[in-house]
Amino acid sequence: MSATAPKPRLNNIFKQLMSIHWWMAGLYVFLLSGGTIFERLQGDGGGRELLLAAHKSVGVLVLLLLGWRGYLLVRVWGRKYAKHLPKLTANWYFKTGLHTVLYLLMLAVPLSGYWLSNAYQANNVNLFGIPMPDLFPVDSEGASQASAAHSRSSKIFAMLIVVHSIAQYRVVIANWRRFSAWLVRIKSKE
Repeated sequence: MSATAPKPRLNNIFKQLMSIHWWMAGLYVFLLSGGTIFERLQGDGGGRELLLAAHKSVGVLVLLLLGWRGYLLVRVWGRKYAKHLPKLTANWYFKTGLHTVLYLLMLAVPLSGYWLSNAYQANNVNLFGIPMPDLFPVDSEGASQASAAHSRSSKIFAMLIVVHSIAQYRVVIANWRRFSAWLVRIKSKE
């Protein structure tokens, strides 16, 4: 009788966590680049309104995904650290600190955007056409504070994403190679 390696479970929590990580990464690229474009657009053109509506919807979607991601993360930590505690090295503190700040900003950036939208007008946030409840009161004087909080937190978040990407350069390079190979396969089929 030969010993065969057990098949990996299809519902592996870590795989789910990584899947949601990459989905959220793509959504954050859209949000950060769309927000940058929105800041530079002038006037009240239809493109600006469409971009703003998409930006708000994706921001709400990111908040929902963050809740799911937090749930999965607690499950991963529960399994990982139930048997043994981590070795408290300088590298562990760096990674844990960076990820803690990233998670806090993943929450702060969309919430400050929600605050900004609610400060201007009630019922101003939709999830792809579905109205979302107001979390903050209408406050025209607080809108400038909300705008500053949203702008600054998103810029700090973008900078920390760059730091995270540099710290994970091997993963970034491996994923870039996979993506490039996928593009070559797609192009060769044409």
